[in-house]
Amino acid sequence: MRVGTYVDKDGVEKLWRIRFDSREIEVAENIDQWHGADYRYFKIRGSDGDLYILRHNEIGNDWELTMYERAPPLGDTVFPKPGN
Repeated sequence: MRVGTYVDKDGVEKLWRIRFDSREIEVAENIDQWHGADYRYFKIRGSDGDLYILRHNEIGNDWELTMYERAPPLGDTVFPKPGN
């Protein structure tokens, strides 16, 4: 996995692109980030609409996908019936 990052005007590191082998995904939204012991986590939404949580080992500079959630297909949204 390869990850493209940048530092925003406030000095916060953000992700702008992730790449899995030949599949490249632009980051549509940097949702959250937090620190763990020797790791930093990034929660993002990709341009594909899917949700990703990536873990960055800051010492070894390694990246790992720790969570993936596929966006529901369009038209699969269930709305309650009126009166329910």
